[in-house]
Amino acid sequence: MYASIKSFASSFFVTGDPLIYGADVSIGLTSIAIVFVLFYFKKWGWLWREWLTTVDHKKIGMMYLIASLLMLFRGGVDALLMRAQLAMPNVHFLQADHYNSVFTTHGTIMILFMAMPMMFGLFNMVVPLQIGARDVAYPYLNAVSFWLFFFGAMLFNISFVIGGSPDAGWLSYPPLSEMSGSPGVGQNFYIWGIQISGIGSLATGINFIVTILKMRAPGMKLMKMPMFTWSVFSSSVIIIFAFPILTVTLALLFIDRFLGGHLFTMDGGGNPMMYVNLIWMWGHPEVYIVVLPAFGIFSEIVATFSRKRIFGYKSMVFALMSISILSFFTWVHHFFTMGSGADVNVFFAIATMAIGIPTGAKVFNWLFTMFRGRIRLEQPMMWTLAFIPCFVVGGATGVMLAVAPADYQYHNSYFLIAHFHQVLIGGVVFGYLAGIYYWWPKLFGFKLNDRLGKYAFWLWNIGFYVCFMPQYALGFMGMTRRVYTYGWDMGWGPLNLVSTIGAFLMGIGFVFQVWQILYSVKFGERDTTGDPWNGRTLEWSIPSPPPMYNFAVVPVAAEQDSYWEEKERRNFAPAPPVPASKLESIHMPKNSGIPFIFSACWFVAGFGFVFDWLWMAILGMLGVGATLLARSFQYDTDYYVPVEEVIETEKAAGRAV
Repeated sequence: MYASIKSFASSFFVTGDPLIYGADVSIGLTSIAIVFVLFYFKKWGWLWREWLTTVDHKKIGMMYLIASLLMLFRGGVDALLMRAQLAMPNVHFLQADHYNSVFTTHGTIMILFMAMPMMFGLFNMVVPLQIGARDVAYPYLNAVSFWLFFFGAMLFNISFVIGGSPDAGWLSYPPLSEMSGSPGVGQNFYIWGIQISGIGSLATGINFIVTILKMRAPGMKLMKMPMFTWSVFSSSVIIIFAFPILTVTLALLFIDRFLGGHLFTMDGGGNPMMYVNLIWMWGHPEVYIVVLPAFGIFSEIVATFSRKRIFGYKSMVFALMSISILSFFTWVHHFFTMGSGADVNVFFAIATMAIGIPTGAKVFNWLFTMFRGRIRLEQPMMWTLAFIPCFVVGGATGVMLAVAPADYQYHNSYFLIAHFHQVLIGGVVFGYLAGIYYWWPKLFGFKLNDRLGKYAFWLWNIGFYVCFMPQYALGFMGMTRRVYTYGWDMGWGPLNLVSTIGAFLMGIGFVFQVWQILYSVKFGERDTTGDPWNGRTLEWSIPSPPPMYNFAVVPVAAEQDSYWEEKERRNFAPAPPVPASKLESIHMPKNSGIPFIFSACWFVAGFGFVFDWLWMAILGMLGVGATLLARSFQYDTDYYVPVEEVIETEKAAGRAV
């Protein structure tokens, strides 16, 4: 009996690495601390009522944000582990198989479990407020989307200590991701973690398209919408066409691994290049899914802190929608060297260069908006200004990679690694951090400390260039990606050491941001006006933080930058009292525990599929079906906030009624 338990435990838990044991201890201590705090302060009921069952888009956005910051920490630690391994030649800080797992989880977490939820957090926190809506179109589905993401991310992350992490690369090319190349359960964690969270991502795209098209304030025509809302719309359009491709691709890989199919195996009549095409048909649009909202954030910030209307509004809209279409015609540039033929390479080279035109045009829009503007260098604007030169370099190197003959030199080299991070950190991460700094006082009611924020800003930016500029040179020197170690004779040591120093500087910058948030919770400047930046769009017309119903009276927004125009007509006087005669009972959705339970059942089913425990998978799927059935018989799903409660809430927020 003891021998069988010991044998099971040794195969079930990851053992043999001190780093893994350290993670086990930290996970255990953190879990015990959380449970202790909840019991000691008797917060279980509060946690269930206020957060686990909420359908409020603002709270869901906050949970997305917290989860994404945790994933940024996890993915960042993976990056530092890799850079420590590559800092000097012949280092054996990580074992080879552990290194493969680390770079696989780093890429997967940063794209799917950090960038996506940070983006969805900003969607939820901002879009309904910008368009004058009281919630998203489908609040219940919004909660389902978050909890599917959360449990999918947890399923993927526990592979670090249970079963073993995937190690076939963040896109899991066959044959490495087949049973022959990855016989353990790590690749199963990859498939089911992404599948479960991907369902939530697709639902979010649908939800925000409907929200933007159907729930705008009276008078807000499409060509009067804020630029961030336009960027969310264009990103959501890509989501609903791209994510089904990912779902089908991973389902086919699942068939290969679990049912003995040979869709992607050469010896069984399959073709691994089919997988490569499918994964990049999702993968390259995915890059634009996460970067387009950053463009919308920069547009809002530049206009606000230049005190000018965005230059070339229509051209910006055209650029966003053009990118959403062209993004589906660029995937083959990821494998120009695979023998597709000159005609195919030429088509995708031209398409890749063409998408650079609307992308580059926006830079000129932002520069012309700032031209002769009264610029204020607040924290959001600093991140925006840092983005512009960074993204210009990233775009230029992207055009270099689009030249098919030259790609034979760049392909799979550290030049590509540098370009990829130049765009995704300099564009996406800088953009989302700018957005967080910009909208933080609106959602939480206080500003983030300026001094600590500037320390973090400079550490991030200096560290970024120190880390990734040497990698362009390393790529030209012949260093390929996925290298575990290298010899002194290669001459790569000095530049890799510099790159590692830069990575740790960015890590210190992140630590300053965590300190900044914790410090500001107690000492941050409180926003008593609802409009700390002198903003231009509707979210700045209501108190900070917003009441649960957002707007006591649904606003009329017949102009671009309607709140700015209203303030100018009032000579920037405070918002007028809300007329009591216009107040009505407000229709709101009720909280529900079903999304949480539904997603937890998916987690159970996914865990069963990972370990091929059909009894658990069936049990989880029965739970999924039961929760769907329970929802179909749930009729009492909404309520009305009475006028008296609206009046009290507005008065408590300092708004005259």
